[in-house]
Amino acid sequence: MISGDTEMLLSSPSPIRVSPAASSDFLEQKTPGGVSLVVPQPNINATVAQNILLSVEYSCRGVATIEWKHVSSWGTTSIVEWRSGNYVNISTVYKDRVTTFENGSIQLRNVGMRDAGYYFVTVTEEHGTNAYGTIIVNVYEIIYEDLHFVAVLFAFLAAVSAVLICFMWLCNKSLHLFQKKTTHKLTASTTEEIELETIEC
Repeated sequence: MISGDTEMLLSSPSPIRVSPAASSDFLEQKTPGGVSLVVPQPNINATVAQNILLSVEYSCRGVATIEWKHVSSWGTTSIVEWRSGNYVNISTVYKDRVTTFENGSIQLRNVGMRDAGYYFVTVTEEHGTNAYGTIIVNVYEIIYEDLHFVAVLFAFLAAVSAVLICFMWLCNKSLHLFQKKTTHKLTASTTEEIELETIEC
């Protein structure tokens, strides 16, 4: 997992400028050659199996080539490279998981823990001018399944406890009634014996 506070500097023709209106949530880079790249959301938090949009917006005078790479503790992986209106090359690892958009954004589906890390986008204008952007993605595991299991287990134990309490109450009630009947019979038998003895006398 990569902390959202971590900063990484990339060598580029010009520095990344932060728009005052949006502070750290909005990154824009412009180069002398006319290529500009905007990263609206440089930090993304996601959960396992979620779909995420790595959103950027570029503009240039000519036709641009867009390339995305993923860097993490597991290494560097090329995700996709495409030229507007020409070709799209998606890495085998990301095939069926990546969708590209005309503005340079990509959607990554069904993310896992290994998808956390830095995502670097490079926009290359046909005359060789480049613009760079970075997005940090944090991926968290879902704990709802564990909580659900605990809740179900607690409910099951509560139900078993309720059944046992009811069973013990019924047993106690039955024993009380049995003792009461037995006492009543003994009293009646003793009374009859006394009456018989009185009659015989």
